[in-house]
Amino acid sequence: MSGGSIVKTPFHSGFISIIGRPNVGKSTLLNSLVGEKVAIVTPKPQTTRNRIIGILNLPDAQLVFVDTPGIHKPRTKLGQFMDKSIQDAMKGIDALLVVLDASKIASQDRSIVQDMRMMKVPKILVLNKIDLVHPQELLKPISDFAGAGYDAIVPLCARTGDGIDVLKRELISHLPEGPAYFPDSMWTDQTERQFVAELIREQALYALQEEIPHGIGVEILSMKDKSDEMVEIFANIFCEREAHKRIIIGKQGKMLGSIGKKSREGIEKLLGRHVNLQLWVKVRPDWRNTPEDLRTLGYAD
Repeated sequence: MSGGSIVKTPFHSGFISIIGRPNVGKSTLLNSLVGEKVAIVTPKPQTTRNRIIGILNLPDAQLVFVDTPGIHKPRTKLGQFMDKSIQDAMKGIDALLVVLDASKIASQDRSIVQDMRMMKVPKILVLNKIDLVHPQELLKPISDFAGAGYDAIVPLCARTGDGIDVLKRELISHLPEGPAYFPDSMWTDQTERQFVAELIREQALYALQEEIPHGIGVEILSMKDKSDEMVEIFANIFCEREAHKRIIIGKQGKMLGSIGKKSREGIEKLLGRHVNLQLWVKVRPDWRNTPEDLRTLGYAD
């Protein structure tokens, strides 16, 4: 009597870049794919500034996603850093996700779709925010891009998760067989300090007026364990003008207090401990063009 042989399922792995215009939902898509909050998300354009890695671990695959800032024309040294982050994220990848907002497909989107067709890797075109589009209206972009040279077109809603599983299966089918690059307990390469700074910036972006957000940066001065249950965090919020500082602090400190309260809630959820968060607002004129300030905030190589 002969025993049956066990067929081992191949393991697939690879690096996948996520690109597109600002505000098409790349960071929301990353968070939805990984199942964890990896990138901050706000309605403000160019919320993402750094290259961010999110890791999805499955029984038969490890998908390493690289989120990038929105494709734009850089106007400052910070913008140049963001543009370089996009270029770096395109090197050595195994697959590419090009993300469009299905409700607002513009000429720049079409240019990106055309430019990326030259990439010699599997490419998937993601039509995001389908919850904002009547199903019949999706037929046109699907038809328009059918001959664009992509391996698949996947309509989905990153916010609700509709279509996410379809995208995961499509990606796995195009990734090579290979080892896991990261431990299966790891879901991002960001440090706690980086994540805390981003959570504070996220709440500032939500709270502040339109003209201020791009001039906001967050510097973590210190993170100290005060006990097993308590972490003390001191941080500076950078802005570029005295007038902006007054707005961030608000009347009787109410705006800064609100930013601090909501930031603390997010940080406590991340760290699983109580947080004593102290925030200060510092004016750094033209910090987005100042190499020393950019290095302080982590926006330099």
